[in-house]
Amino acid sequence: MTRADQPVPSGAHDPEELHNDIIYPLAVPFILVHLAAFGVLWTGISPFWAAVCVGLYVVRMWALTAGFHRYFSHRSYKTSRFFQFILAFLGQMSAQRGVIWWAAIHRHHHAHSDTPEDVHSPVHAGFWFSHVGWIFHRSKSEADFSKVPDLTRFPELVWLDRYHLVPAILLAVTTFVVGGWEGLFVGFFLSTVILYHCTFLINSLAHVVGRKRYVTGDESRNNWWLALLTLGEGWHNNHHHYQSSTRQGFFWWEVDVSYYVLKALSWTGLVRDLRAPPPHIVSGEAPVGRRALEKVAHELANSFPVERISRQIHDAWSHKPTLEELRGSMTRHGQELVDVLAQLRLPEIPSLEEIRRRAEEILPDPSFADGIAERARAIILERVSLFLLEGADPLPA
Repeated sequence: MTRADQPVPSGAHDPEELHNDIIYPLAVPFILVHLAAFGVLWTGISPFWAAVCVGLYVVRMWALTAGFHRYFSHRSYKTSRFFQFILAFLGQMSAQRGVIWWAAIHRHHHAHSDTPEDVHSPVHAGFWFSHVGWIFHRSKSEADFSKVPDLTRFPELVWLDRYHLVPAILLAVTTFVVGGWEGLFVGFFLSTVILYHCTFLINSLAHVVGRKRYVTGDESRNNWWLALLTLGEGWHNNHHHYQSSTRQGFFWWEVDVSYYVLKALSWTGLVRDLRAPPPHIVSGEAPVGRRALEKVAHELANSFPVERISRQIHDAWSHKPTLEELRGSMTRHGQELVDVLAQLRLPEIPSLEEIRRRAEEILPDPSFADGIAERARAIILERVSLFLLEGADPLPA
């Protein structure tokens, strides 16, 4: 069964429902920025302003990746309060909302990565919603600032976040004063639109296209060409494996420009205490964390048609007193039905070996398949038991 053919798990969001909850008037300024980029057809693009366009893309992409992401969201290195403000200001020149909002949303993403609660998971909401639609969604774009007390204690960051368009407007005005309409359309608008979509590709493609090196409990993947476009963010599976690392390209051949710049800045003292992943993390020898194992086990359990299995067992047993006896037994003894189902070896319930084979297909490292398969089978048995005893839908993932 392909992912597209699988039923939407209980608690997951229907992409149609998400689409209907988008507040379209909020998208008007975003659309106008895109339309303004077509002004380059009127002004043309000179070599100088083409270079400025690329330069502003690189500077602001670095501010997002090294500042918003690796510093404000993950605290993977330290710096002074002054340079912290500079990082925030440079990042907000990208017109991607405020630094505190950005960090709060990103921390929420990691806490719920590729679950129905994820803000922008392409697994549950599809490409376009994860790429851009979530930004204009009623609830998905709401940030919980209580999750970022380390940032809200700085009044200058709170002010900057509240007036998040100020840096971008100042940049737009500067490009217009220096270069006229060509400076504005090429230097600011075209550069900003390209920056938007290259940044958004990490949300929409880095959980779909690429290679999974580590078991992370989600669909994060490493992608070399995304890493080139985003100065190192494309090593996304590495990042989800060890989020507090300043370096996201774990191996020498994994180009990570944002890290190289931070490393150079550390020689000057502007930044310090750059965190590196321990050798056992890089080698993949570290045991899989409980939360990651649980998420993979639930994903594996979701790949089996639990409700259909439950109905098959129900139909086969409904004419016998056994089912009613088991229901009464469950009421008296709690978990007994799960144990009985595990011992009966019913043909409708996938065997541990069958689940293990499927686990090996989805895991980058099959050595973890045994523990994950056992947990996935336990989840399937729990859901089948609940269905049989209550006539309810299986437990949500």
